[in-house]
Amino acid sequence: MTHPTPEAPHVGVRGEATIEVEPELAAIAITVTARGTDRRNTLKDITSRNNHILELIKEYGDAIEKLETGAFVITPELRERGRGERIRAYHGSVRISATLTDFTALGELTTRLADLDLTRVDGPWWSLRHDSPAYRTARQQAVRAAVQRAREYAEALGAHLSALIELDDEGVQQSAPYPRERSMRAAFAAAPAGAAQDTAPAIDLEPERQTVYAQVTAHFTMTPPDLE
Repeated sequence: MTHPTPEAPHVGVRGEATIEVEPELAAIAITVTARGTDRRNTLKDITSRNNHILELIKEYGDAIEKLETGAFVITPELRERGRGERIRAYHGSVRISATLTDFTALGELTTRLADLDLTRVDGPWWSLRHDSPAYRTARQQAVRAAVQRAREYAEALGAHLSALIELDDEGVQQSAPYPRERSMRAAFAAAPAGAAQDTAPAIDLEPERQTVYAQVTAHFTMTPPDLE
C-alpha cells in the first residue's frame, strides 16, 4: 500500500452486505431400527428395512442430490439378572442421509418415510450450494457499499475518490437460525411398506430463507480535501 501524502490522502472503509435468499438444498436424516432375540434375524431385518428405504428414496430420481449411508450398528442387550453374560436381545440401527433439490418431493418423501415401521426422520435442514450465485451477489453488494461509503466521506471533505489502493475480502458467511430438529417417528404398528403413500398425506414444509453476509475492507486515495 502506498503511503498517504497531503496531495493524495487515503480513506479506508468497510463494506458490508446482508441478503436473504430461498434455500437450494434440503437434507433429512433417516434412522432405521430393528430388535430381535436372534442376531442373524435382527441383521436380516435391519438389512431389509435399509434396502427398502434406499429403493423408496431412489424413486425420486433427479430430485435427490445426494444419498449416503452413515453409521450401522448392531449391539447385544444383556440380561440384568443372572450369572454370566446372557444376551436378552439384539438392537440394530442404520442411519441414512438424503439431500434434495425438489421441495415438493421432499414433503412427500418425508411423509412416506415417517409412516414406515421403526423409522425416524429428522430434518429438514435447509442450505445453499457451495457455488450459489447468492455468494457472488453478496460480495458485489459489499464492494459497492464500500465504494459508496468512501465516496460519502470524501464528499464530506469537499474531495472525491481518485484511485483504489487495496481491497481485502473478509469472507462470505451463510447463517441461518439454529437447526430446529423436526422428528417424525412412525408408530410400531405403522402401515405396511408400499401403503404409506396412499394413507398419509404429504406434509407441507415451508423452506427456511437463508441469510448470506459478506464483508470487505477497501482503501482509496482521494483528492486533497477542502478544509476551509
